Amino acid sequence: MSSQKRFFSGMMLLTLSNVVIKAVGLLFKIPLTNLIGETGMGYFNAAYTIYAWFYMLTTAGLSVAVSMIVSKYRARGNTTQIKVVLRTVLILFFAIGLIGTLAMVFGAQTLANLIRVPEAAICIMAIAPSLFFSCLASSLRGYFQGYQVMFPTAVSQIMEACGKLFIGISIAKYTLSLGMEISEVAACALLGIAVGIAAGFLFLCFTKFFFNENKYNSEYTKLDDNDKILGYSKIAAMLIKIAVPITISSSVMSLTNIFDTLIMTDRLMAYGYTNAEAIKIYGNYTSLAMPMFNLPPVLIYSITYSVVPLITAAVTRREDDVAKRYMHSSIKLTSLIAMPCAIGLSVLSYQILALFFDKHLVDNGAGMLTSLAPSVFFVCILAITNAILQANGYEKKPIVSMLAGSAVKLVSSYMLIPVLGRYGSPVGTLLCYVTIVILNMYYVAKYTKVIPNVCDVYLKPLASGALCGIAAMVTSHALSGTLGLTLSTVTAIFSAVIVYFASILIMRCLTKDDIMILPKGEKMYALLKKIKAVK
Repeated sequence: MSSQKRFFSGMMLLTLSNVVIKAVGLLFKIPLTNLIGETGMGYFNAAYTIYAWFYMLTTAGLSVAVSMIVSKYRARGNTTQIKVVLRTVLILFFAIGLIGTLAMVFGAQTLANLIRVPEAAICIMAIAPSLFFSCLASSLRGYFQGYQVMFPTAVSQIMEACGKLFIGISIAKYTLSLGMEISEVAACALLGIAVGIAAGFLFLCFTKFFFNENKYNSEYTKLDDNDKILGYSKIAAMLIKIAVPITISSSVMSLTNIFDTLIMTDRLMAYGYTNAEAIKIYGNYTSLAMPMFNLPPVLIYSITYSVVPLITAAVTRREDDVAKRYMHSSIKLTSLIAMPCAIGLSVLSYQILALFFDKHLVDNGAGMLTSLAPSVFFVCILAITNAILQANGYEKKPIVSMLAGSAVKLVSSYMLIPVLGRYGSPVGTLLCYVTIVILNMYYVAKYTKVIPNVCDVYLKPLASGALCGIAAMVTSHALSGTLGLTLSTVTAIFSAVIVYFASILIMRCLTKDDIMILPKGEKMYALLKKIKAVK
């Protein structure tokens, strides 16, 4: 029960921290966009896209691999091996982070030329040190996640976000007042990210110094007294074996985003825009539509971080029924969260953006967000199915899905942008994620034998989400003339939430198994059973 409780407390903690992080990120981009404009944000986001690919390439797979291996040896009761794992990981991440940072610094101009935004070279160099500290921070986060302790991860990520907000904006304002070029101001803003990540890493080091492993190791009895202690080289080989497939599948999408940047600017010019206009559209898309699109998935990433070590431990101890229950419930929970987010973001795209950005920016970006919003559901299902496959030892399977989705994305964007203009890339993104989810769900069904109930997991949330969207749209239009934009939008969102939860209960989307694994599950089930809102 202690592991189960930590799963949900960790999930809720990460969800809360991720919401805070995204809110801080939005607070960062709003004034920054107003400071440096769409062109400056084009440089900023081009550099960040390069950094995101290097980050995925160096940390995505290894961090997950660390949490899986730590969780595995905890479940076996082999605490000595865990210490060897941590030392190996720190050495490995130090080397990888240093190499990646140097590659970004010395290859900045080449990378900027590759994506056809040569002015972004200075921005790439400015964000490069972030990679080194991110690698070291990821090693410790993976370690803590293996113990299902999410507090250090949550706090360190919030520190990163706050550093970006306060330091990045302060430096940007100061350098802009000095009359520096827009590309240089964007580069200075990126320095705030590096400072924040360094502060987050120092907090993780401080937490590790006072962390009591014995408190958590006592949960499991030792399965095999003859367990051999593997050396650094064998642990490194094990990490790489697990990490490489995960890294490839994660970095494929980041690499696709880099090529998408190139395709978007070139194909927009084929549509009739000038190079300057194409960069402005790209800057608007990546500064308005994409940040809003990336908000709902943060609610799901907390589930994936928490569920991987939990499933890994259950599989290690051959508790197949327990593992399947966690997998099925995590998919359903993901669907219930993602569906209303996708529909609500689509119908209220203009109103939501208008709360934060200037009208002329919103006029250009709202349509792109409306086109992009349906992809929210599929990217959330992608995240949880990837986590399930990785936790079960099938980390190579998502590579095929990601490669297929990336191919669809690049081909569709190339063909659709000259036809649909600025809306071609969002539609291509939707086709990409649909492709990946179809393949991932096939692999989950084939290899884990978990087949979600279509009606409960997809159709009922879809029907509830449709009612939620209608409620939001009707309320917003009815009240906008009397309450104004802000109050009418907030009221529309609030009414949509009420309608959604009411429809979930009326349609009886939740089962006893779903509720019983929640904290206070027995009391919740008794209450919902009394009002006939659960099966």
